[in-house]
Amino acid sequence: MSYPSQLPIVDLAAADRGPQARRLLHAQLHSAAHDVGFFQLVGHGVTEAETRALTDAMHAFFALPEGDRLALDTTNSPHFRGYTRIGDERTGGARDWRDQLDIGAERPAHVPAPGEPPYWWLQGPNQWPERLPELRLAALNWIERLSGVAERLLHELLASIGAAPDFYDDVFGARAHPHLKLVRYPGSSGEGDDQGVGAHKDYGFLTLLLQDQVGGLQVEREDGLFHDVPPLPGAFVVNLGELLEVATNGYLVATNHRVVSPPGATERFSVPFFYNPRLDARITPLDFPYAAAAPGVTADPVNPLFAEYGLNELKGKLRAHPLAAARHHADLLVRNGRPAMSA
Repeated sequence: MSYPSQLPIVDLAAADRGPQARRLLHAQLHSAAHDVGFFQLVGHGVTEAETRALTDAMHAFFALPEGDRLALDTTNSPHFRGYTRIGDERTGGARDWRDQLDIGAERPAHVPAPGEPPYWWLQGPNQWPERLPELRLAALNWIERLSGVAERLLHELLASIGAAPDFYDDVFGARAHPHLKLVRYPGSSGEGDDQGVGAHKDYGFLTLLLQDQVGGLQVEREDGLFHDVPPLPGAFVVNLGELLEVATNGYLVATNHRVVSPPGATERFSVPFFYNPRLDARITPLDFPYAAAAPGVTADPVNPLFAEYGLNELKGKLRAHPLAAARHHADLLVRNGRPAMSA
């Protein structure tokens, strides 16, 4: 079976153009989320000026001297916040040839008390470069702005499959756990591997990705092959996370995706934003008319899916950041590298 080179394109602004346009939007969303798990989002309302404020700050960060970036090393943070050097993150056990800054909601550290789940370690302060105060403002503004876009998108997505749009509002709110990455792919490692980031699924509800024009993102389709996602100026690439697959018993799909390193010394920059619920949120199965047609959640013994969001994210963080995990959370690791997910 052949596939179009471009993912489905969904115009969120159609929700405001009257009942007929909204029905078409829902048909497109339903198809994209059920059949592919990925689409390009336009009509989201985020302006070029807002985007430029973030991308300018991101480029300035990666232009800082290496020592300034390493001062924010993720190994300093028991909350997995900060800068990860090229090759220090792992996906599928192999190194990812990229460096990045991980940012979340700016909150005080929550050290788990006896009997509390270990995922509370994921709440805590960010690490910011002293020489670049504009980065903090741009990143936190982006988190707030895209949280609003993602909330609206989730409402329309749920409506598109006949569910109550506000069904999951109570698992987000003021204590939601958004996550932002500023990512640079420096080009090929020159060592025969081209894993910018290995094949994976995202942990939460929705991911909104801002990518530049270099390309390299690939999505696994029904033929089992990875297909390129050509960049579309002004669009966010949206994919569904594992929790929506759990919530719909597999009717909506979390899809494997990866990034192939750009050739030579070509740099690629991207900004994935992860719309995630509260760490302690338990995801109630969605009540929707197509539930009887749901095929069940993907069975993967090396990647169990948890209905409690914090366990899903902690599982991923312990695997992806082995240096920080070993330094701060050795008690949560077991010998074969899989996390011990008990309190």
